[in-house]
This record gives sequence, structure tokens and C-alpha cells, in this order.
Amino acid sequence: MAKIQINGKKVSIENRASVFDILKKYKLNSTKVAIELNGIIVPRSLQKKKKLKNNDKIEVVQFIGGG
Repeated sequence: MAKIQINGKKVSIENRASVFDILKKYKLNSTKVAIELNGIIVPRSLQKKKKLKNNDKIEVVQFIGGG
């Protein structure tokens, strides 16, 4: 198990989990969120390839429509 931080909350994840795995776990639609990993935006095309490691910090921002 690895310990990471998601939006300021510490959580445990499976070793070698990807950014996409985290989105799936929390039922987030990858087309409606922006992911920042350790201060760097992760493009949607790399979310399945980008593996997480101990002490990584993820910020998830959801797009909300409005007027």
C-alpha cells in the first residue's frame, strides 16, 4: 500500500495504481475533471500510464457549468 494525498485528504492506495485507477475508484469522469499531480497537470492521454507512488499529492478539480 502507498499513502497519497487527494485534495488535502490522506488515503491509502494499491501499489502501482494509476491516476485513472483513482478516478475510477472515486467515480469521477475523466472528461469532466482536471488532475494535478505534484504540481503538474496530467493530460488525459497519460492518466492510465501515470503510476502513483508514496507521498504523491493529487488535486482534482471538477468542471461545473453555470452562468
